[in-house]
Amino acid sequence: MKYFKPLKTLHVNSRVKSVNFSPDGSKIVSASNDGIIRVWDIKLGKAIRTLKGHFDFVTDAKFSPDGTMIVSCSKDKTIRLWNGNSETEFKKFEGHSDCVTCVQFAHNGRTILSSSMDKTIRLWDMNSGEQIQKFGEKAYEINDLHFSPNDQMFVSASDNSIVTWDLKSAERVMTLKIHYKTVCKSRFSQDGRFILTCSSDKIIRIWDATTGKQIQWFKGHLDTVTGVQYSPNGQTILSCSDDKTIRLWDVQFGMEIQKLQGHTNFVTGVDISPDGNTIASSSYDETIRLWGRL
Repeated sequence: MKYFKPLKTLHVNSRVKSVNFSPDGSKIVSASNDGIIRVWDIKLGKAIRTLKGHFDFVTDAKFSPDGTMIVSCSKDKTIRLWNGNSETEFKKFEGHSDCVTCVQFAHNGRTILSSSMDKTIRLWDMNSGEQIQKFGEKAYEINDLHFSPNDQMFVSASDNSIVTWDLKSAERVMTLKIHYKTVCKSRFSQDGRFILTCSSDKIIRIWDATTGKQIQWFKGHLDTVTGVQYSPNGQTILSCSDDKTIRLWDVQFGMEIQKLQGHTNFVTGVDISPDGNTIASSSYDETIRLWGRL
């Protein structure tokens, strides 16, 4: 992967909790503390839609696999489904008893998975809005989750551990106490063979998804690593941190490739476009920054 340079700064006027690309890479969706989800046009560099309905912090928002819908979750304990091409709310999913921390569509687009500070994970039918399954996880708040590429499993992050789950049986497959401090994010690789994690211990790690063996680790951030993401080709890792930086890492050699600086407060999320040419980062400095490949 080549180096990146600053491209655009998008001003939100609220602390931004997350940012994610659309499947075609033409748009991003952001979640922020003002309770609003914003859809941004990358080329125009401006918000083209604002989705209002949550009445507390929006913690996460993502596009559906076909890009036609957006799912969001909030401190208001709800998950909401929106028309991605308008500002219409389709459905509200209720059941969590505390802040919903993360939400994701299955790759088949038929179900939605959510995690919460109520210490549960829930699987929802997208069409009916009904809860299909509830997964419990010990006594810890759940920070993050991610579907495997084939939708047969998912990984959740809580406390200093990750757990892999079988979606059909709702049983734990493997529990790994893998970091010294809280695990903030967990991501399957594109082929499902590895799991990428980051933590308050400032370290990024790669694990074998079958054996649980650590494959690689990356150290360089000076504060909590709040987000991680694989590049489309899987050869580079992107990370963001409370140290106000975004960093790029070579997977094979475990080395830092580049450090992107510009944010003036904690960087809360990072994503990369499907073509690998644009990086988006969100921050408590009330901005989203776009970085373009040199």
